Amino acid sequence: MAKITASVFTSHVPAIGAALDLGKSNDPYWQPLFKGYEYSRQWFNDNKPDVIFLVYNDHATAFSLEMIPTFAIGTAASYQPADEGWGPRPVPKVVGHPELAAHIAQSVIQDDFDLTIVNKMDVDHGLTVPLSLMCGQPGGEHPAWPCPVIPFAVNVVQYPVPSGQRCFNLGRAIRKAVESYDGDLKVQIWGTGGMSHQLQGARAGLINREFDNAFIDRLIADPAGQAAVPHIDYVREAGSEGIELVMWLIARGAMGDVAGGKPPIVKHRFYHVPASNTAVGHLILEN
Repeated sequence: MAKITASVFTSHVPAIGAALDLGKSNDPYWQPLFKGYEYSRQWFNDNKPDVIFLVYNDHATAFSLEMIPTFAIGTAASYQPADEGWGPRPVPKVVGHPELAAHIAQSVIQDDFDLTIVNKMDVDHGLTVPLSLMCGQPGGEHPAWPCPVIPFAVNVVQYPVPSGQRCFNLGRAIRKAVESYDGDLKVQIWGTGGMSHQLQGARAGLINREFDNAFIDRLIADPAGQAAVPHIDYVREAGSEGIELVMWLIARGAMGDVAGGKPPIVKHRFYHVPASNTAVGHLILEN
């Protein structure tokens, strides 16, 4: 059967992608951030999965504000980098895994979660920046991303958005789906977005180190407790865009301890401010 071997959590700040694409990763401003992912890239090379199930939010590129699915699973064979207003990122297309994606959709929908099936879409920085951070920039002898990716888009842009509890329960259903797949696949599940940030209004630029680090602590040790935290707490403490953190709960809900297994192994933890006007958080957990 297929199995989830690890979960990866990371912010997906668009400016990180721009820094990489423009060759600025060694600039004094950016160097401390990228140094925090050096271990992660080595870990990924040493623990390369067969498939990445990548939870992210679309930023009005694949889905306009005219039609917004709460949860959308990509079932296509490939996905092009999106043009977010300044041209697509100069990174390869993302290769999908239609068979596993269709199986997960079937299983999760039968578990009473309503997913939107997406057979064609472009993927924006929410998905490609985490790939760049964990896998390095493709090129030269390695022109493609190292493995197939199943995009899973969550609406955390336009209210109403799903609760942390709903996301956590969805992660449990995804784990069940993966483990019922008839194929020997190693799957990593990535939760992306966050951490504390607000892009507009009177609190634009808000960063809350205390909240962010407490969130990571609780995500590791008490994920069910964190899942019960209401939306208003995220908005008050982490800013309007801090609600993206509920996507991390999908990846955490898919880990083995939630289904009665042993606690996950913390392989790496990193936190840095600022990156653009955002706090960056990162965590790797192994089953």
